[in-house]
Amino acid sequence: MKKILINTGLFILLLISITVLFFSCTKDKKTAPNSPASISASAKDYLSSTDYDKLVIQIQYVNGLQPTAGAVEDIKTFLSNRLNKPNGIEVVYSNINSPGRSVYTIEDIRNIEAINRTVKNEGKTITSYILFLDGEYSQNTSNSKTLGVAFGSSSMVIFEKTIRDFSGGLGQPSLGAAEVLVTEHELCHILGLVNNGSNMVAAHQDETHGKHCNNSNCLMYYEAETSNILNNLLGNNVPSLDQNCINDLKANGGK
Repeated sequence: MKKILINTGLFILLLISITVLFFSCTKDKKTAPNSPASISASAKDYLSSTDYDKLVIQIQYVNGLQPTAGAVEDIKTFLSNRLNKPNGIEVVYSNINSPGRSVYTIEDIRNIEAINRTVKNEGKTITSYILFLDGEYSQNTSNSKTLGVAFGSSSMVIFEKTIRDFSGGLGQPSLGAAEVLVTEHELCHILGLVNNGSNMVAAHQDETHGKHCNNSNCLMYYEAETSNILNNLLGNNVPSLDQNCINDLKANGGK
């Protein structure tokens, strides 16, 4: 396969494709009967300590594609700053052999989760599942690659191979920064942003682009199109949530 080279403009298109897919995937709630993807969880369940005081995240990856340790620590810190989970946030790792596909549909991904997910909500512990895959998303186009999709109330997929194809090189963001950006943006959709389960305290939804923030400097903006956002990412500084998004999370039980 011919190796794809990327310049700054193409990386912006990649980030745009992430946010566009976020909107479509948050509306896709179908799950197979008895599938772990059918685990019921609301944004408030993740944000507050009312029903669940601990979060366990299962990070499952295809052999050879484990996310960077620094990225996972950054993601844990991000969640600790936003979630009321007095008994902590725990990450458990598991690895699987490659399913043997170069392209994955959402149905393919649901089936992988159904076979391999081991964490389930129990007692006061709520869970989430993040799958790091070795192929591309079936809805990719010739000039736009999807890096992540949230496909259920507690589940998401990161197309790790695609991320690695477009990070870590000269003039590209670091692998860790790209992993953090994609994963945190996805997680925030699971946490109900924007107007996706966590109601808005003040109007700030970019309705033209779905469940995203209208602040171009926010992590939840639909497209990373400005030099400021791109330069921050290239400097390994992932955009933060703006105050409106933080206020929404606080109002729904977060902090």
